[in-house]
Amino acid sequence: MSTEPRINDRIRVPEVRLVGPSGEQVGIVPLAKALELAQEYDLDLVEVAATARPPVCKLMDYGKFKYESAMKAREARKNQAHTVIKEMKLRPKIDPHDYDTKKGHVVRFLKQGDKVKITIMFRGREQSRPELGFRLLQRLADDVQDLGFVESSPKQDGRNMIMVLGPHKKKTEAMAEARALADARKAERQGRTVGSDAPAETEEQDAVTEAQDAPAEAPAVEADAPVEQPAASQGA
Repeated sequence: MSTEPRINDRIRVPEVRLVGPSGEQVGIVPLAKALELAQEYDLDLVEVAATARPPVCKLMDYGKFKYESAMKAREARKNQAHTVIKEMKLRPKIDPHDYDTKKGHVVRFLKQGDKVKITIMFRGREQSRPELGFRLLQRLADDVQDLGFVESSPKQDGRNMIMVLGPHKKKTEAMAEARALADARKAERQGRTVGSDAPAETEEQDAVTEAQDAPAEAPAVEADAPVEQPAASQGA
């Protein structure tokens, strides 16, 4: 079934309670009168409360209304916080470099406001040494205690040991900080781009100013150029 309201000729009732374009109450009027007013204002007659008796209709620009509603819904979805559970798998005898790499991923997840499920996988004889996994999980929890807390303590689950870390920050806070950081970086890049053009313009202006202030040079005279003598008068 369509969830869109009925508009204009699709409204099939003898009379409606009409609301004007600015929200003013017009009152109960025949449907024909309401359609006539809609045409007069160059607007749509939109049924906003179909279950009322009589139905409530409003004069509005339905196309603009749909667009604004879609934009509001989009913004609401954008600001929704969906907490995601990330998973990180480790071995009890993990290499120090691998541990640092895995810890870096856990730190990133917690900064994003996500929960992290840490799984220690035991193989073979490692299953008889569960304390190795417990100590590793305790170490990881201590290393990231500034960003997260132990939401679910280490538990043995078959050949695995599982612990869940929860972030101190809420997802919405993490998203807001990430957007602010992205905006700051964008503004910094734009400022750097604008600033890179300034020296070239300054050098060009200095060159023009120097040319204007320089004294005019005298015309060059060749040293060996012959000097013309005045012609003798015919009467001499």
